[in-house]
Amino acid sequence: MGYNERHAKSGITAPLPDIETFPNQYKGYEITIEIPEYTAICPKTNLPDFGTVTIRYMPNKACLELKSLKMYIHAYRDLGIFYENAVNRILQDVVKSCRPVWATV
Repeated sequence: MGYNERHAKSGITAPLPDIETFPNQYKGYEITIEIPEYTAICPKTNLPDFGTVTIRYMPNKACLELKSLKMYIHAYRDLGIFYENAVNRILQDVVKSCRPVWATV
């Protein structure tokens, strides 16, 4: 049995914890956060997926608060979502939380 639309969309709109922020005090610098303990569940096989997530961004008025970011990433642990979709969802949520000058995941 192959992949289907349900597999492809799994987890994309799942509720996840908010990523908190704090006021940025400086301008014109880059932040890199490497998270080696990312895990999720493959929506097709139900097997665990492991990976490293690297977030790079230039803050504008707010910076990501690391404890809430860790709790946010931890929430993926029991979520059925493809890694490729998770990367895009993480980027979307990072941008929504801190409105950076730019960001990559």
